Amino acid sequence: MERTNFSSGAPWENKVGYSRAVRTGNVIEVSGTVAADGDKVKGEGDAYAQTKHILARIEAVLQAAGASLHDVVRTRMFVTDISKWEEIGRAHGEFFASIKPATTMVEVSRLIDPRFMVEIEATAYTK
Repeated sequence: MERTNFSSGAPWENKVGYSRAVRTGNVIEVSGTVAADGDKVKGEGDAYAQTKHILARIEAVLQAAGASLHDVVRTRMFVTDISKWEEIGRAHGEFFASIKPATTMVEVSRLIDPRFMVEIEATAYTK
């Protein structure tokens, strides 16, 4: 089965040894994605804004892989403050209201940079 890796161009992809997304056959796995734009944090201090930025990044890599948000069957959200679940969920709902993938939201003690409040993974299946 053919494997295609997709990069976001982030320098840590080569340092750590991962891809933004990997497509194997009709399955696309999107790595944990945060609200980063190079060295900048988008939506610092705003869980809703970070979630929207993350989901737009996920949508972009899915399109590069020949898929769309409609192909997403699962999302996993890692959040540093579960009390922000409604803000995070509202942003998630704006992208997935009609798609309704299986999802998980769990609180974690911290992410790789303390300014990140949300990290999201996604799994998509295409035809």
